[in-house]
Amino acid sequence: MSDSLDRSTKINLFREHVVKKLCEVLDKSSNKGWRKLGEIVGNDRRFKVSSDDMEMCSLKVLQLEGSPSRMLLRLMGERGCTAGHLIDYLQTLGNSEALQCLKPSALQILIQPQSVALIAGHNLRLSCHALGKSPVQYQWFKTKEEVPNSLSPDLVISPVHLKDAGFYICRVNCGDAFEFSQWAQVDVLDVAMPYGQSYHSLEGRLKLVIQPQSQRLNVGENLQLECGAVGRPIPRYQWHRNGAPVLNATKRKLTIPHAMQDQHGRYRCEITSSTERMWTNEVDVVIAPRISVQFSEAMECSEDDVYAIGGGSSEFFLNSIPEQLYATDKVALLIGNLSYQNHPQLKAPMVDVYDLTNLLRQLNFQVVSLLDLTESEMRNAVDEFLLLLHRGVYGLLYYAGHGYENYGNSFMVPVDAPNPYRSANCLCVQSILKLMQEKETGLNVFLLDMCRKRNIHDDSTPNIVLRVTANIVFGYATCQDAEAFELSSSGFANGVFVKFLKKRLLDDEKITVVLDRVAEDMGQFDATKGKQALEIRSSLSERRALTDPILPGDSADLAHAHSRQWAKAHELPESMCLNFDCGAQIKLGFAAEFSNVLVIYTHIIKNPEDMSFCQAHVTDFSQDLDVDPKEMNRETPEETGIYFLSSSLPQHCLYTRVSSLQKLREELVFTVCLQGTFIAMDDGPVHWTKSINIGKPLIARLDLHRAMRRNSCMQTCLMPHSPSHSPCHSPGPEHRLHLHHGLHQTQDYSRLSPQHHYLDVYERLQGAVGGCGDSHYDNLSRHEPAYDSAGGLSSSPGRLSIPIEASDDINELQTVFMNSLQLQQP
Repeated sequence: MSDSLDRSTKINLFREHVVKKLCEVLDKSSNKGWRKLGEIVGNDRRFKVSSDDMEMCSLKVLQLEGSPSRMLLRLMGERGCTAGHLIDYLQTLGNSEALQCLKPSALQILIQPQSVALIAGHNLRLSCHALGKSPVQYQWFKTKEEVPNSLSPDLVISPVHLKDAGFYICRVNCGDAFEFSQWAQVDVLDVAMPYGQSYHSLEGRLKLVIQPQSQRLNVGENLQLECGAVGRPIPRYQWHRNGAPVLNATKRKLTIPHAMQDQHGRYRCEITSSTERMWTNEVDVVIAPRISVQFSEAMECSEDDVYAIGGGSSEFFLNSIPEQLYATDKVALLIGNLSYQNHPQLKAPMVDVYDLTNLLRQLNFQVVSLLDLTESEMRNAVDEFLLLLHRGVYGLLYYAGHGYENYGNSFMVPVDAPNPYRSANCLCVQSILKLMQEKETGLNVFLLDMCRKRNIHDDSTPNIVLRVTANIVFGYATCQDAEAFELSSSGFANGVFVKFLKKRLLDDEKITVVLDRVAEDMGQFDATKGKQALEIRSSLSERRALTDPILPGDSADLAHAHSRQWAKAHELPESMCLNFDCGAQIKLGFAAEFSNVLVIYTHIIKNPEDMSFCQAHVTDFSQDLDVDPKEMNRETPEETGIYFLSSSLPQHCLYTRVSSLQKLREELVFTVCLQGTFIAMDDGPVHWTKSINIGKPLIARLDLHRAMRRNSCMQTCLMPHSPSHSPCHSPGPEHRLHLHHGLHQTQDYSRLSPQHHYLDVYERLQGAVGGCGDSHYDNLSRHEPAYDSAGGLSSSPGRLSIPIEASDDINELQTVFMNSLQLQQP
């Protein structure tokens, strides 16, 4: 390969276009792809690619646009792999297409066309310049059609018309080689420019030229709002209603067919480019109800007719536009129990709690998210949650884990619950509601992601008297006397309830409307159809939504005090720099994965020149904490169990995950150990240590480990039970509902391995589902990878990889274009 890259070039110095092509080839190949390459490299001791490294690479398929091959190449590059080594590995692999990626291209596009928005009547110019070993020819396309007389590097349309809007791409030929440019979108706006305003003053910087207009319409009519800006690169749009983003409203024109009265409000659009950001004017959208008035003769009048008959008096309208509702604050407690001591363990609660935490924070909720709580810890966490509530607050409690329901009362099962458990070992949700009502909250929402089967070991008949308040909403993941399911996939997946809930939670709708739509979505899911259905119970009389703005009430000082209490449970230790006598300097950093899970990372800032090796790690943690020595001080976050924060943590560190912070009884003290080897010394490594005290981080400040106080939560939740000692009815992990036939019937849940390319469902609590599911399905959600029959990632349609610009319409356009290429290639 004399024409290939310099064999001594480190692969982490490859140009991006080379890495991108190589990763595309290795990701899509099933038998000659990145997995086989990893096995070959793993046999070479020089680069130490371990099974844990391969597992970390495979987890990248769970990320949007994640690439296992890119992760593998990065690890190889960090360990000194060169182009020569990689070429030898690829030759052993027998992947000629991958080897071709390392050859210098006979054709290189130097200038890519840029998307642009401009005004009709001005001049459009798109440029694509390439360099080749022989003369270069150009051909421009609009979608899949050739643009006539477009054989030059610059495509000029003068003047541009509305019909010229669309997507353009250029094919560049050099002998037998050809490349495609990236897509360029052209948006043409129909605007009458003020006299004297020139196009050149608009093309460079972002310029707002179309403002939305206020609208007044009747229920059932179509709402249409339009704005527009010109500039290069093309602007991006996001519509907002009452200060909150409108879901999937990312185009210039916002259209809401058959608008309902609850979609009224104040609308504006955020317009951004790569370097600029601006907002349109905020406009009012009034959606009036259709009013029918019965006269002596049968006739129906429009609203305008009625308004005229009423003499222009607004008092005539019986159904006026509802006023905006507010919360004095928003507080959420999220508990996910998965590591049960005496019952089947779960996987989805960790993913569910993490996803809901991020969504609720976008809605301005103060969120406390906790994993794996014992009975006393759960009761104390509820006590702290209740302290954050006061008049007008929106309170939300989400629970994922084992549970049951007796006589209409729901019970949440702690991780230390005995086998069998009864009401005295669990927390009663209705008891918590009673305490919330005493706080005069504005909205009480309970989202219970658990089973609702009857507990045959619990004969108690609790008598909980609730107030009659019109502000209670229960969203049960399943119906009464039924199981709730979680999906077990190649790594991490949401439970069925949250899988659909997270797609709707940000909707600016009454909370019961949101849950209704989640129920409809779940009803279309073949995997659990007829086995799990969302049940909603509500006494909500007002149109209260989780998106309602916050307006502090009369108790502003009390609210501020409560906010400080919440902030107390989320204070991270400050990062610190540690200086050692040898001259080394270490950065010690911290991050929070959950309210009771702390991430600690160490990084070498300064490495003394006379040391050939220098590394810092943490050790000597309290026995109260859940820290596995085998998973401490790992080179990647995923190796130590940190899956959700891996993309936001600094690289090239050693990572340690410290969970169960609620068990910490004293301040958190640990040791940072520096290990180094001097060039001039042959006596082996030298050690230095520093003791670090970071106080009580995160939820540890609230002392949830304390003995249960004889408070209202304790008194209300505890209830008598029968002294039954029969074995627990909970199923073992072998009771699962398989969704794909002919697959393995067992799976090791001790590790969250992404190498199992199938999905199954198993119950969160009692009873086994008879028989197997008959439905076959792929792509459970838009972010999950699809797999081909060989177990590898399936490639997208088309035989060529075209670089594209992000757009809602690009994927369909690319497929159509590639399917037409055979007829158009020279």
